Amino acid sequence: MTLIKICGLTTPDTLDAALDGEADFVGAVVFPKSPRHIAPADAAVLFERARGRAKIVAVTVNPDDGLLDEIARTLKPDFIQLHGAETPARAETVRALTGAGVIKALPIRHGDDFAAADEWDYHADHLMFDAKPPEGSALPGGVGHSFDWTLLADRVFRHPWFLAGGLNPDNVSEALRITGAPMVDVSSGVESAPGVKDAGRIAAFIEAVRRS
Repeated sequence: MTLIKICGLTTPDTLDAALDGEADFVGAVVFPKSPRHIAPADAAVLFERARGRAKIVAVTVNPDDGLLDEIARTLKPDFIQLHGAETPARAETVRALTGAGVIKALPIRHGDDFAAADEWDYHADHLMFDAKPPEGSALPGGVGHSFDWTLLADRVFRHPWFLAGGLNPDNVSEALRITGAPMVDVSSGVESAPGVKDAGRIAAFIEAVRRS
């Protein structure tokens, strides 16, 4: 069964939509430049209802030690997602500082972009293959772009990995057919506007994955 992560949740109703659909992971984006940003203290209150029902993921971009300490103390996530220019050595520090598992997002546009996966596969619990954002974008992900899914065909990794980038209720079945992804991540694809999650689209996305 394909595991599902609904990311960038900021409201009780949309978090409940993810939990009611039995999503496996729910994500809080702790990155002020993102329209989905939520402060760690606010995330801690909101996501407490998810504890024990889904794995809680704190999504970060090049987080410093102070932010990691705050996230660990308040939100107490199951995973820290690294979505910036972090190194494998930094990932080990993140793991030690927070006691959480590590998800590392790798930006993909061409086949050569998978080269980083060889090293990261030994330092992350899960890799996430996300579309490389357009030049000049202030965001490392969550921009609704996808990459050529056939680039993932027949690739093998040490741990279960996420497919991300441009997924939505209408295309996720095709994406799974092409890639065989064991896990999928969605954010902008279940929104009615940037940063505004839609409970109906969350339910539709989960249903589309479960049917695939």
